[in-house]
Amino acid sequence: MRFDELDFEESVLDGIDAMNFQEMTPVQEMSIPPIMEGRDVISCAQTGTGKTAAYVLPVINELCKGGYPDDAINAIVMAPTRELVMQIDQQVEGFSYYMPVSAIAVYGGTDGIVYAQQERGLQMGADIVIATPGRLIAHLNLGGIDLSKVSFFILDEADRMLDMGFYDDILLIYKQLPKECQIIMFSATMPPKIRTLAQSIMKDPVEVKIAIAKPPDSIIQSAFVCHEAQKIYIVEKLFKESSPKRVIVFSSSKQKVKELAIAFKRMGINVAAMHSDLEQSVREHVMRDFKNGHIDVLVATDVVSRGIDIVDISLVINYDIPKDPEDYVHRIGRTARGSDGKGLSITLVSEKEQYAFQKIENFLGKTIYKIPLDPALGQAPDYNPEKNKSLGFRGIKKGKSGGGNRRGGGGKKKKKH
Repeated sequence: MRFDELDFEESVLDGIDAMNFQEMTPVQEMSIPPIMEGRDVISCAQTGTGKTAAYVLPVINELCKGGYPDDAINAIVMAPTRELVMQIDQQVEGFSYYMPVSAIAVYGGTDGIVYAQQERGLQMGADIVIATPGRLIAHLNLGGIDLSKVSFFILDEADRMLDMGFYDDILLIYKQLPKECQIIMFSATMPPKIRTLAQSIMKDPVEVKIAIAKPPDSIIQSAFVCHEAQKIYIVEKLFKESSPKRVIVFSSSKQKVKELAIAFKRMGINVAAMHSDLEQSVREHVMRDFKNGHIDVLVATDVVSRGIDIVDISLVINYDIPKDPEDYVHRIGRTARGSDGKGLSITLVSEKEQYAFQKIENFLGKTIYKIPLDPALGQAPDYNPEKNKSLGFRGIKKGKSGGGNRRGGGGKKKKKH
């Protein structure tokens, strides 16, 4: 279905054309009509399916019809990370180029001047405010921000926001909205806590569910079964065999990301770290350098696994197992976005992560090839997920990268991260 088959205003269609959008994706085709009807909508669709346009277009279409106050906040879009806020802001700017719709991005990690600009914009009013929950709460706590005229409240990557502990913040913001406010929620997954949130804030919502797509066959998936202490040596050997270019190494722990970045620098690798502890200016600089090819290896938490569009990634390494199979799909989906559509992913699987990895294989409906471990790195553990199920998924444990015995996970246990 084409966008021009919908009852969009001409200025919106002009913006869609300028952004080179023509055919709607399934999530857009199923979500836009009920949003345009004023219904609450909860949509489950993974990153890369076009969900930003699925809520931005009907909202700006309604705003450009007029009748909304110029000196008030008319729509709020909440997103979990600063990078996603900025990306949404760019799309809003592109789609609304031919109409008088104002938008302001509100996120942390900025200096006092930017904070003051955000505060002034919030107080004067903006058609669309795109914000991280924490920074919007900070502005609300200082007073002077009126949300009583908000007509649209959109939660993007809702599951990620709840994983990051923003449930109470979202409810606090929601309580300041008018009862007639239209609620729109997008989530890559639909765990019970998302349904609980939906029941708390939504009115008879239309549910849209787009099945989680399996990774394309153009991504060659592989894994090493190993002891935890062998992981750093596996990566070192990979980097020695083939000089790394356009590589992302994912870890679920900020501390582990920091330690890996230090370890890779000692190997002479051109590397940078990306995690939420960095100042916003540093994060922007790192992402810009990585996109421009000035950095060869990016070590990152899942802040990069969703909603960030980076092309030509040659390799994704999962240094540890993500907690959900869907997160695995998001991570390795960073590759195979280049002109040739090809990519490679390698996952390092320790004994305690074997059962979680088997869940990923079950979700994918396929067995991922296990690369034999180089004997020089020591003996690998047997791959027996059921036997190791009792070890459970306990997250990544704190410890220096490369520590322990090269021949197998020895050494003292370290405190859980």
